[in-house]
Amino acid sequence: MFEHFTQGRMAVNGTEIAYRIAGQGEPLLLLHGHPQTQAIWHKVAPYLTSQFTVVLADLRGYGDSGKPEPDAEHLRYSKREMAQDQFELMAALGFSRFSVVAHDRGARVAHRLALDHPQAVKKMVLMDIAPTLSMYRQTTETFARAYWHWFFLIRPAPLPEALIMADADLYLRSVMGSRSAGMQPFTEEAYADYLRCLQLDGTARGICEDYRASAGIDLQHDEVDLNAGRKVKCPLLVLWGEQGTVGKCFAPLAEWEKVADDVQGEALPCGHYIAEEQPDLLLEKVLPFLR
Repeated sequence: MFEHFTQGRMAVNGTEIAYRIAGQGEPLLLLHGHPQTQAIWHKVAPYLTSQFTVVLADLRGYGDSGKPEPDAEHLRYSKREMAQDQFELMAALGFSRFSVVAHDRGARVAHRLALDHPQAVKKMVLMDIAPTLSMYRQTTETFARAYWHWFFLIRPAPLPEALIMADADLYLRSVMGSRSAGMQPFTEEAYADYLRCLQLDGTARGICEDYRASAGIDLQHDEVDLNAGRKVKCPLLVLWGEQGTVGKCFAPLAEWEKVADDVQGEALPCGHYIAEEQPDLLLEKVLPFLR
């Protein structure tokens, strides 16, 4: 994977962010979700490099990026800090303004990035999420059963961390394989990277802290913005899988219209892992929007 990409690690915002970079043209940052790494982009990233300078980054706590020690309020894994990582990474690479394509947890980081650094984000594509505050406020039994890991991972340490590390492969297959497409979308090479990184010291802790932050400090930050009428200003494309949970339990487009000024979007014929289930269709939808 990523044969033509250059790998690096950048010290930013008190941690290190692992990244790959390749291509030419306007900068484009790609952010992954849980429980994955930048490897989710291996089916689409090579086709973007002819038009964009593509940066793939691992979120803090995930992949080969740094995994800071947690704090009592989970501030170090707030989306604000995770967004700051990516803002500083792109600045260090020479990009003061860029577009973002992001999935799942990475899309939550991108949402915060667009709010905290509106001057930096030109356009944004968010995949298979509704705003965090909306999803927690509208939780139903159907959602809780499908997204059980949201409520498992926020339990106090060290229980979830210990259970994940006891059998990382079982955890990955239980989360990823329980979606509509099963394990079929994931190549052996990509899955091996997900498993390798989950087994790294600190990853299970980082993942749990990410979710603990989203159930606490992130909601506080989102409520402050909502009450102040602060919205995403850049053009936003929202995509979700019609076979996935988000589109069945929420109204993604309507929810994003509450927190962003310029929104378009649609469901795609797949499940949660759009970049790995429908890479060609994703490129078909994303490229005209980014241009």
